[in-house]
Amino acid sequence: MPVGCLVVFLALAVIDLGSLPPEIPVVGPLLHALAQTPYLGSLLRVSIPVQIPLVGATAVAALMAARLGWKWAEIETACIDGIRLSLGAVLILLAVGMLIGTWISCGTVPLLIVYGLKLLSPDYFLVATCAVCAVVSLVTGSSWTTAGTVGVAFIGIGAGLGVPLPMVAGAIISGAYFGDKMSPLSETTNLAPAVAGVDLFVHVRHMLWTSGPAMGLALLFYWLLGLGYGGTVDLERVAGITAGVGLAFNLTPWLLLPPVLVLGLVCRRVPALPVLLLGAIAGGLVAAATQGQSPAQALQAAYAGYQSATGVEAVDELLTRGGMESIYGTIGIILCALSFGGVMEKSGMLGVIAAAILRLARGTGSLIAATLASCLGLNLIASDQYLAIVLPGRMYREAYRRAGLHPKNLSRCLEDAGTLTSPLIPWNSCGAYMFATLGVFPFAYLPFAFLNLLNPLISALYGWTGWMLTPAPPATSAEEQP
Repeated sequence: MPVGCLVVFLALAVIDLGSLPPEIPVVGPLLHALAQTPYLGSLLRVSIPVQIPLVGATAVAALMAARLGWKWAEIETACIDGIRLSLGAVLILLAVGMLIGTWISCGTVPLLIVYGLKLLSPDYFLVATCAVCAVVSLVTGSSWTTAGTVGVAFIGIGAGLGVPLPMVAGAIISGAYFGDKMSPLSETTNLAPAVAGVDLFVHVRHMLWTSGPAMGLALLFYWLLGLGYGGTVDLERVAGITAGVGLAFNLTPWLLLPPVLVLGLVCRRVPALPVLLLGAIAGGLVAAATQGQSPAQALQAAYAGYQSATGVEAVDELLTRGGMESIYGTIGIILCALSFGGVMEKSGMLGVIAAAILRLARGTGSLIAATLASCLGLNLIASDQYLAIVLPGRMYREAYRRAGLHPKNLSRCLEDAGTLTSPLIPWNSCGAYMFATLGVFPFAYLPFAFLNLLNPLISALYGWTGWMLTPAPPATSAEEQP
Protein backbone atom coordinates (compact mmCIF):
# COMPACT_ATOMS: atom_id res chain seq x y z
CA MET A 1 0.00 0.00 0.00
CA PRO A 2 2.71 2.58 0.83
CA VAL A 3 4.42 1.85 -2.49
CA GLY A 4 1.14 2.28 -4.38
CA CYS A 5 0.51 5.57 -2.59
CA LEU A 6 4.04 6.73 -3.46
CA VAL A 7 3.45 6.00 -7.15
CA VAL A 8 0.09 7.81 -7.15
CA PHE A 9 1.40 10.79 -5.19
CA LEU A 10 4.46 11.15 -7.43
CA ALA A 11 2.33 10.89 -10.58
CA LEU A 12 0.04 13.66 -9.34
CA ALA A 13 3.08 15.77 -8.46
CA VAL A 14 4.91 15.31 -11.76
CA ILE A 15 1.94 15.70 -14.13
CA ASP A 16 1.26 19.30 -15.15
CA LEU A 17 -1.39 19.58 -17.85
CA GLY A 18 -0.07 23.00 -18.84
CA SER A 19 3.28 21.50 -19.91
CA LEU A 20 1.99 18.31 -21.58
CA PRO A 21 1.66 18.08 -25.38
CA PRO A 22 -1.94 18.90 -26.39
CA GLU A 23 -2.63 15.59 -28.16
CA ILE A 24 -1.70 12.40 -26.32
CA PRO A 25 -3.99 9.49 -27.32
CA VAL A 26 -6.16 8.14 -24.49
CA VAL A 27 -3.99 9.59 -21.72
CA GLY A 28 -4.59 13.25 -22.65
CA PRO A 29 -8.43 13.11 -22.70
CA LEU A 30 -8.44 11.04 -19.48
CA LEU A 31 -6.22 13.53 -17.63
CA HIS A 32 -8.26 16.49 -18.86
CA ALA A 33 -11.44 14.76 -17.69
CA LEU A 34 -9.90 14.15 -14.27
CA ALA A 35 -8.80 17.79 -14.16
CA GLN A 36 -12.48 18.81 -14.07
CA THR A 37 -13.08 17.01 -10.77
CA PRO A 38 -12.97 18.93 -7.47
CA TYR A 39 -9.72 18.87 -5.51
CA LEU A 40 -8.00 16.34 -7.79
CA GLY A 41 -8.27 18.66 -10.78
CA SER A 42 -6.21 21.39 -9.12
CA LEU A 43 -3.37 18.92 -8.51
CA LEU A 44 -3.16 18.09 -12.22
CA ARG A 45 -2.88 21.73 -13.27
CA VAL A 46 0.32 22.56 -11.38
CA SER A 47 3.65 20.83 -10.81
CA ILE A 48 4.04 20.01 -7.14
CA PRO A 49 7.52 19.67 -5.61
CA VAL A 50 8.57 16.03 -5.21
CA GLN A 51 9.20 16.50 -1.48
CA ILE A 52 5.46 16.73 -0.74
CA PRO A 53 4.40 13.33 -2.18
CA LEU A 54 7.41 11.75 -0.48
CA VAL A 55 6.22 13.11 2.87
CA GLY A 56 2.71 11.82 2.12
CA ALA A 57 4.01 8.34 1.25
CA THR A 58 6.12 8.33 4.44
CA ALA A 59 3.00 9.15 6.46
CA VAL A 60 1.13 6.23 4.85
CA ALA A 61 4.09 3.91 5.55
CA ALA A 62 4.18 5.08 9.18
CA LEU A 63 0.45 4.38 9.57
CA MET A 64 0.92 0.89 8.10
CA ALA A 65 3.86 0.28 10.45
CA ALA A 66 1.72 1.40 13.38
CA ARG A 67 -0.99 -1.07 12.33
CA LEU A 68 1.66 -3.80 12.28
CA GLY A 69 2.41 -3.06 15.94
CA TRP A 70 5.35 -0.66 15.72
CA LYS A 71 5.40 2.14 18.29
CA TRP A 72 5.80 5.77 17.24
CA ALA A 73 9.23 6.01 18.88
CA GLU A 74 10.40 3.06 16.77
CA ILE A 75 8.94 4.57 13.59
CA GLU A 76 10.62 7.90 14.34
CA THR A 77 13.92 6.10 14.95
CA ALA A 78 13.51 4.35 11.58
CA CYS A 79 13.11 7.74 9.86
CA ILE A 80 16.18 9.09 11.62
CA ASP A 81 18.21 5.98 10.79
CA GLY A 82 17.20 6.33 7.14
CA ILE A 83 18.23 9.98 7.10
CA ARG A 84 21.52 9.13 8.81
CA LEU A 85 22.49 7.12 5.73
CA SER A 86 22.37 10.30 3.64
CA LEU A 87 24.34 12.67 5.86
CA GLY A 88 27.62 12.00 4.08
CA ALA A 89 25.93 12.62 0.72
CA VAL A 90 24.34 15.83 2.06
CA LEU A 91 27.72 17.20 3.12
CA ILE A 92 29.19 16.33 -0.29
CA LEU A 93 26.25 18.03 -2.00
CA LEU A 94 26.81 21.24 -0.04
CA ALA A 95 30.53 21.13 -0.86
CA VAL A 96 29.76 20.60 -4.57
CA GLY A 97 27.42 23.61 -4.52
CA MET A 98 30.20 25.73 -3.04
CA LEU A 99 32.72 24.38 -5.56
CA ILE A 100 30.55 25.14 -8.57
CA GLY A 101 29.88 28.67 -7.32
CA THR A 102 33.54 29.51 -6.70
CA TRP A 103 34.78 27.79 -9.89
CA ILE A 104 32.41 29.87 -12.00
CA SER A 105 33.27 32.98 -10.01
CA CYS A 106 37.03 32.51 -10.49
CA GLY A 107 36.67 31.73 -14.21
CA THR A 108 37.59 28.03 -14.22
CA VAL A 109 34.27 26.81 -15.64
CA PRO A 110 34.04 29.69 -18.16
CA LEU A 111 37.60 28.91 -19.35
CA LEU A 112 36.74 25.23 -19.86
CA ILE A 113 33.60 26.23 -21.77
CA VAL A 114 35.58 28.52 -24.09
CA TYR A 115 38.21 25.81 -24.69
CA GLY A 116 35.47 23.31 -25.41
CA LEU A 117 33.65 25.60 -27.84
CA LYS A 118 36.88 26.13 -29.76
CA LEU A 119 38.05 22.52 -29.82
CA LEU A 120 34.90 20.37 -29.98
CA SER A 121 32.46 19.83 -32.85
CA PRO A 122 28.83 18.69 -32.43
CA ASP A 123 29.68 15.69 -34.65
CA TYR A 124 31.69 14.02 -31.90
CA PHE A 125 30.85 16.17 -28.88
CA LEU A 126 28.58 13.59 -27.20
CA VAL A 127 31.12 10.80 -27.80
CA ALA A 128 33.91 12.95 -26.36
CA THR A 129 31.76 13.93 -23.39
CA CYS A 130 30.98 10.31 -22.53
CA ALA A 131 34.58 9.15 -23.03
CA VAL A 132 36.19 11.97 -21.01
CA CYS A 133 33.73 11.52 -18.14
CA ALA A 134 34.42 7.77 -18.17
CA VAL A 135 38.18 8.34 -17.89
CA VAL A 136 37.86 10.97 -15.14
CA SER A 137 35.45 8.76 -13.17
CA LEU A 138 37.67 5.69 -13.63
CA VAL A 139 40.64 7.62 -12.23
CA THR A 140 38.73 9.30 -9.39
CA GLY A 141 36.31 6.46 -8.59
CA SER A 142 33.48 8.94 -8.22
CA SER A 143 30.62 9.71 -10.60
CA TRP A 144 29.57 12.57 -8.32
CA THR A 145 32.97 14.27 -8.48
CA THR A 146 33.04 13.81 -12.26
CA ALA A 147 29.60 15.36 -12.75
CA GLY A 148 30.34 18.22 -10.36
CA THR A 149 33.57 19.19 -12.14
CA VAL A 150 33.98 18.32 -15.83
CA GLY A 151 30.26 17.54 -16.13
CA VAL A 152 29.30 21.14 -15.38
CA ALA A 153 31.74 22.35 -18.04
CA PHE A 154 30.34 19.94 -20.64
CA ILE A 155 26.81 21.22 -19.94
CA GLY A 156 28.01 24.72 -20.75
CA ILE A 157 29.86 23.59 -23.88
CA GLY A 158 26.84 21.63 -25.11
CA ALA A 159 24.58 24.63 -24.64
CA GLY A 160 27.01 26.76 -26.62
CA LEU A 161 27.15 24.22 -29.46
CA GLY A 162 23.37 23.94 -29.58
CA VAL A 163 23.23 20.30 -28.47
CA PRO A 164 20.09 19.57 -26.37
CA LEU A 165 21.04 19.48 -22.71
CA PRO A 166 19.21 16.21 -21.94
CA MET A 167 21.49 14.51 -24.50
CA VAL A 168 24.56 16.11 -22.93
CA ALA A 169 23.48 15.11 -19.42
CA GLY A 170 22.80 11.56 -20.64
CA ALA A 171 26.33 11.31 -22.07
CA ILE A 172 27.80 12.68 -18.82
CA ILE A 173 25.81 10.19 -16.72
CA SER A 174 26.76 7.25 -18.97
CA GLY A 175 30.46 8.05 -18.91
CA ALA A 176 30.59 8.94 -15.22
CA TYR A 177 28.80 5.77 -14.14
CA PHE A 178 30.84 3.51 -16.43
CA GLY A 179 34.06 4.81 -14.87
CA ASP A 180 32.59 4.68 -11.36
CA LYS A 181 31.40 1.09 -11.91
CA MET A 182 34.74 -0.12 -13.27
CA SER A 183 37.01 1.75 -10.84
CA PRO A 184 38.52 -0.17 -7.90
CA LEU A 185 38.45 3.16 -6.06
CA SER A 186 34.65 3.40 -6.15
CA GLU A 187 32.62 2.73 -3.01
CA THR A 188 29.92 0.74 -4.82
CA THR A 189 32.51 -1.28 -6.73
CA ASN A 190 33.94 -2.37 -3.37
CA LEU A 191 30.55 -2.79 -1.70
CA ALA A 192 28.98 -5.18 -4.23
CA PRO A 193 31.68 -7.89 -4.13
CA ALA A 194 31.92 -7.57 -0.34
CA VAL A 195 28.20 -8.29 0.00
CA ALA A 196 28.27 -11.13 -2.55
CA GLY A 197 31.47 -12.67 -1.17
CA VAL A 198 33.88 -12.34 -4.09
CA ASP A 199 37.27 -10.75 -4.75
CA LEU A 200 37.23 -7.13 -5.91
CA PHE A 201 39.25 -7.60 -9.10
CA VAL A 202 37.38 -10.79 -10.01
CA HIS A 203 34.21 -8.68 -9.76
CA VAL A 204 35.63 -5.86 -11.90
CA ARG A 205 36.77 -8.21 -14.66
CA HIS A 206 33.42 -10.02 -14.69
CA MET A 207 31.57 -6.71 -15.12
CA LEU A 208 33.37 -6.08 -18.38
CA TRP A 209 31.14 -8.69 -20.06
CA THR A 210 28.07 -6.50 -19.49
CA SER A 211 29.49 -3.00 -19.17
CA GLY A 212 31.89 -3.30 -22.11
CA PRO A 213 29.20 -4.01 -24.77
CA ALA A 214 26.86 -1.47 -23.16
CA MET A 215 29.53 1.23 -23.31
CA GLY A 216 30.38 0.36 -26.92
CA LEU A 217 26.73 0.63 -27.95
CA ALA A 218 26.34 3.87 -25.97
CA LEU A 219 29.29 5.49 -27.78
CA LEU A 220 27.84 4.35 -31.11
CA PHE A 221 24.46 5.89 -30.30
CA TYR A 222 26.09 9.16 -29.16
CA TRP A 223 28.03 9.31 -32.42
CA LEU A 224 24.82 8.78 -34.41
CA LEU A 225 23.05 11.46 -32.38
CA GLY A 226 25.97 13.82 -32.96
CA LEU A 227 25.66 13.41 -36.73
CA GLY A 228 22.28 15.07 -36.51
CA TYR A 229 23.93 18.24 -35.20
CA GLY A 230 26.90 18.35 -37.56
CA GLY A 231 26.92 21.56 -39.54
CA THR A 232 24.16 23.12 -37.43
CA VAL A 233 26.40 25.11 -35.09
CA ASP A 234 25.24 28.68 -34.66
CA LEU A 235 28.65 30.32 -35.11
CA GLU A 236 27.24 33.70 -34.15
CA ARG A 237 25.97 32.28 -30.87
CA VAL A 238 29.33 30.60 -30.17
CA ALA A 239 31.18 33.83 -30.94
CA GLY A 240 28.79 35.77 -28.70
CA ILE A 241 29.33 33.38 -25.80
CA THR A 242 33.11 33.42 -26.25
CA ALA A 243 33.20 37.20 -26.43
CA GLY A 244 30.86 37.61 -23.44
CA VAL A 245 32.95 35.29 -21.30
CA GLY A 246 36.13 37.07 -22.40
CA LEU A 247 34.72 40.43 -21.31
CA ALA A 248 33.51 39.14 -17.92
CA PHE A 249 36.61 37.15 -16.94
CA ASN A 250 40.37 37.38 -17.16
CA LEU A 251 40.99 34.05 -18.91
CA THR A 252 44.39 32.57 -18.13
CA PRO A 253 45.77 29.02 -17.81
CA TRP A 254 46.20 29.68 -14.08
CA LEU A 255 42.45 29.11 -13.82
CA LEU A 256 43.10 25.40 -14.31
CA LEU A 257 44.80 25.18 -10.91
CA PRO A 258 41.62 24.29 -8.93
CA PRO A 259 40.66 21.26 -11.10
CA VAL A 260 44.28 20.10 -11.23
CA LEU A 261 44.39 20.29 -7.42
CA VAL A 262 41.13 18.33 -7.08
CA LEU A 263 42.17 15.59 -9.50
CA GLY A 264 45.59 15.32 -7.87
CA LEU A 265 44.09 14.91 -4.38
CA VAL A 266 41.55 12.36 -5.61
CA CYS A 267 44.29 10.32 -7.28
CA ARG A 268 46.07 10.27 -3.92
CA ARG A 269 42.92 8.73 -2.39
CA VAL A 270 42.06 11.78 -0.27
CA PRO A 271 38.37 11.48 0.78
CA ALA A 272 35.78 13.31 -1.34
CA LEU A 273 34.56 15.86 1.21
CA PRO A 274 37.91 17.50 2.05
CA VAL A 275 38.86 17.39 -1.64
CA LEU A 276 35.72 19.29 -2.66
CA LEU A 277 36.09 21.80 0.16
CA LEU A 278 39.73 22.44 -0.77
CA GLY A 279 38.64 22.79 -4.40
CA ALA A 280 36.07 25.40 -3.41
CA ILE A 281 38.65 27.29 -1.30
CA ALA A 282 41.12 27.15 -4.19
CA GLY A 283 38.44 28.62 -6.45
CA GLY A 284 37.95 31.52 -4.05
CA LEU A 285 41.69 32.20 -3.84
CA VAL A 286 42.09 32.07 -7.62
CA ALA A 287 39.11 34.44 -7.99
CA ALA A 288 40.88 36.94 -5.76
CA ALA A 289 44.21 36.54 -7.59
CA THR A 290 42.96 36.59 -11.19
CA GLN A 291 39.59 38.35 -11.17
CA GLY A 292 40.25 40.88 -8.42
CA GLN A 293 37.33 39.69 -6.34
CA SER A 294 37.05 40.45 -2.65
CA PRO A 295 36.72 37.68 -0.03
CA ALA A 296 33.10 38.74 0.46
CA GLN A 297 32.33 38.14 -3.21
CA ALA A 298 33.95 34.70 -3.09
CA LEU A 299 31.95 33.75 0.00
CA GLN A 300 28.76 35.03 -1.60
CA ALA A 301 29.41 32.88 -4.68
CA ALA A 302 30.04 29.86 -2.44
CA TYR A 303 26.71 30.33 -0.66
CA ALA A 304 24.29 31.88 -3.17
CA GLY A 305 26.05 30.91 -6.40
CA TYR A 306 27.50 33.09 -9.14
CA GLN A 307 25.19 35.70 -10.64
CA SER A 308 26.29 36.49 -14.19
CA ALA A 309 25.43 39.99 -15.45
CA THR A 310 27.29 40.29 -18.76
CA GLY A 311 24.22 41.41 -20.68
CA VAL A 312 24.68 38.46 -23.07
CA GLU A 313 21.64 36.27 -22.40
CA ALA A 314 23.33 33.01 -23.43
CA VAL A 315 26.30 33.67 -21.14
CA ASP A 316 24.17 34.74 -18.18
CA GLU A 317 22.00 31.65 -18.55
CA LEU A 318 25.05 29.37 -18.61
CA LEU A 319 26.92 30.88 -15.69
CA THR A 320 24.21 31.84 -13.19
CA ARG A 321 24.30 28.75 -11.01
CA GLY A 322 26.00 26.99 -8.12
CA GLY A 323 26.21 27.78 -4.40
CA MET A 324 25.05 25.97 -1.29
CA GLU A 325 21.65 27.63 -1.54
CA SER A 326 20.89 25.88 -4.85
CA ILE A 327 21.32 22.48 -3.16
CA TYR A 328 18.74 22.90 -0.38
CA GLY A 329 15.80 21.63 -2.43
CA THR A 330 17.76 18.54 -3.42
CA ILE A 331 18.67 17.87 0.21
CA GLY A 332 14.96 18.06 1.05
CA ILE A 333 14.22 15.37 -1.56
CA ILE A 334 16.94 13.10 -0.16
CA LEU A 335 15.82 13.50 3.47
CA CYS A 336 12.15 12.84 2.63
CA ALA A 337 12.94 9.87 0.39
CA LEU A 338 15.23 8.20 2.90
CA SER A 339 12.71 8.73 5.69
CA PHE A 340 10.28 6.71 3.58
CA GLY A 341 12.93 4.08 2.88
CA GLY A 342 13.85 3.89 6.56
CA VAL A 343 10.27 3.19 7.65
CA MET A 344 9.80 0.62 4.87
CA GLU A 345 13.00 -1.22 5.81
CA LYS A 346 12.59 -1.12 9.61
CA SER A 347 8.99 -2.30 9.49
CA GLY A 348 9.91 -5.26 7.28
CA MET A 349 7.74 -4.15 4.35
CA LEU A 350 10.75 -3.96 2.03
CA GLY A 351 11.74 -7.48 2.96
CA VAL A 352 8.24 -8.77 2.20
CA ILE A 353 8.32 -7.16 -1.26
CA ALA A 354 11.77 -8.57 -2.03
CA ALA A 355 10.83 -12.04 -0.76
CA ALA A 356 7.75 -12.03 -3.00
CA ILE A 357 9.97 -11.28 -6.00
CA LEU A 358 12.40 -14.05 -4.99
CA ARG A 359 9.57 -16.60 -4.90
CA LEU A 360 8.96 -15.92 -8.60
CA ALA A 361 12.49 -17.07 -9.50
CA ARG A 362 12.22 -20.59 -10.92
CA GLY A 363 15.44 -20.81 -12.94
CA THR A 364 18.69 -19.02 -13.71
CA GLY A 365 17.08 -16.48 -16.02
CA SER A 366 14.31 -15.58 -13.60
CA LEU A 367 16.81 -15.42 -10.70
CA ILE A 368 18.97 -12.91 -12.57
CA ALA A 369 15.85 -10.95 -13.58
CA ALA A 370 14.58 -10.99 -9.97
CA THR A 371 17.92 -9.64 -8.74
CA LEU A 372 17.89 -6.82 -11.30
CA ALA A 373 14.23 -6.02 -10.55
CA SER A 374 14.89 -5.96 -6.80
CA CYS A 375 17.78 -3.53 -7.20
CA LEU A 376 15.68 -1.25 -9.41
CA GLY A 377 12.72 -1.52 -7.04
CA LEU A 378 14.82 -0.61 -4.02
CA ASN A 379 16.27 2.37 -5.86
CA LEU A 380 12.68 3.46 -6.50
CA ILE A 381 11.36 2.76 -3.01
CA ALA A 382 14.30 3.15 -0.63
CA SER A 383 15.87 5.95 -2.72
CA ASP A 384 19.42 4.90 -1.92
CA GLN A 385 21.83 2.94 -4.13
CA TYR A 386 23.64 1.42 -1.15
CA LEU A 387 20.44 -0.21 0.12
CA ALA A 388 19.73 -1.31 -3.47
CA ILE A 389 23.04 -3.20 -3.41
CA VAL A 390 23.18 -4.47 0.18
CA LEU A 391 19.63 -5.81 0.66
CA PRO A 392 19.41 -7.87 -2.58
CA GLY A 393 22.98 -9.03 -2.02
CA ARG A 394 22.06 -10.44 1.37
CA MET A 395 18.78 -11.93 0.18
CA TYR A 396 19.96 -13.62 -3.02
CA ARG A 397 23.39 -14.87 -1.95
CA GLU A 398 22.07 -18.23 -0.80
CA ALA A 399 19.77 -18.51 -3.84
CA TYR A 400 22.76 -18.14 -6.18
CA ARG A 401 24.61 -20.83 -4.26
CA ARG A 402 21.65 -23.20 -4.56
CA ALA A 403 21.41 -22.43 -8.29
CA GLY A 404 25.06 -23.40 -8.75
CA LEU A 405 26.16 -19.90 -9.78
CA HIS A 406 29.45 -18.25 -8.87
CA PRO A 407 28.91 -15.29 -6.49
CA LYS A 408 30.56 -12.94 -8.99
CA ASN A 409 27.38 -13.28 -11.09
CA LEU A 410 25.44 -11.84 -8.14
CA SER A 411 27.92 -9.00 -7.54
CA ARG A 412 27.74 -8.07 -11.24
CA CYS A 413 23.93 -7.94 -11.16
CA LEU A 414 24.00 -5.77 -8.04
CA GLU A 415 26.02 -3.17 -9.91
CA ASP A 416 24.29 -3.61 -13.28
CA ALA A 417 20.99 -2.52 -11.73
CA GLY A 418 21.72 -1.19 -8.24
CA THR A 419 24.43 1.26 -9.25
CA LEU A 420 23.34 2.16 -12.78
CA THR A 421 19.62 2.83 -12.29
CA SER A 422 20.09 5.12 -9.27
CA PRO A 423 20.76 8.38 -11.24
CA LEU A 424 17.65 7.81 -13.39
CA ILE A 425 15.24 8.29 -10.46
CA PRO A 426 14.59 11.92 -9.42
CA TRP A 427 13.95 11.18 -5.74
CA ASN A 428 16.88 8.79 -5.39
CA SER A 429 19.90 10.46 -3.76
CA CYS A 430 21.94 9.97 -6.97
CA GLY A 431 19.23 11.31 -9.27
CA ALA A 432 18.65 14.29 -6.98
CA TYR A 433 22.38 15.02 -6.97
CA MET A 434 22.67 14.90 -10.76
CA PHE A 435 19.64 17.18 -11.13
CA ALA A 436 21.12 19.70 -8.71
CA THR A 437 24.56 19.55 -10.34
CA LEU A 438 23.73 19.41 -14.06
CA GLY A 439 20.42 21.29 -13.99
CA VAL A 440 18.63 18.66 -16.10
CA PHE A 441 15.69 16.68 -14.67
CA PRO A 442 16.43 12.92 -14.54
CA PHE A 443 13.34 11.98 -16.57
CA ALA A 444 14.60 14.35 -19.29
CA TYR A 445 18.05 12.76 -19.61
CA LEU A 446 16.83 9.20 -18.93
CA PRO A 447 16.22 8.31 -22.64
CA PHE A 448 19.79 9.39 -23.44
CA ALA A 449 21.60 7.65 -20.55
CA PHE A 450 22.28 4.75 -22.90
CA LEU A 451 24.78 2.89 -20.72
CA ASN A 452 22.46 2.95 -17.72
CA LEU A 453 19.57 1.62 -19.81
CA LEU A 454 21.46 -0.98 -21.84
CA ASN A 455 23.59 -2.52 -19.11
CA PRO A 456 20.72 -4.07 -17.08
CA LEU A 457 19.12 -5.34 -20.31
CA ILE A 458 22.36 -7.03 -21.38
CA SER A 459 22.66 -8.54 -17.91
CA ALA A 460 19.11 -9.90 -18.15
CA LEU A 461 19.85 -11.29 -21.63
CA TYR A 462 22.87 -13.17 -20.28
CA GLY A 463 20.68 -14.57 -17.50
CA TRP A 464 18.07 -15.98 -19.89
CA THR A 465 20.60 -17.33 -22.40
CA GLY A 466 23.27 -18.48 -19.94
CA TRP A 467 25.95 -16.48 -21.74
CA MET A 468 28.85 -15.17 -19.67
CA LEU A 469 27.56 -16.81 -16.49
CA THR A 470 30.19 -18.62 -14.42
CA PRO A 471 29.13 -21.76 -12.51
CA ALA A 472 30.02 -22.09 -8.86
CA PRO A 473 33.43 -23.63 -8.11
CA PRO A 474 33.49 -27.14 -6.70
CA ALA A 475 34.70 -25.80 -3.36
CA THR A 476 32.87 -23.17 -1.31
CA SER A 477 35.50 -20.51 -1.94
CA ALA A 478 34.67 -17.52 -4.14
CA GLU A 479 37.92 -17.60 -6.04
CA GLU A 480 37.93 -16.76 -9.72
CA GLN A 481 37.53 -19.56 -12.24
CA PRO A 482 39.94 -19.76 -15.19
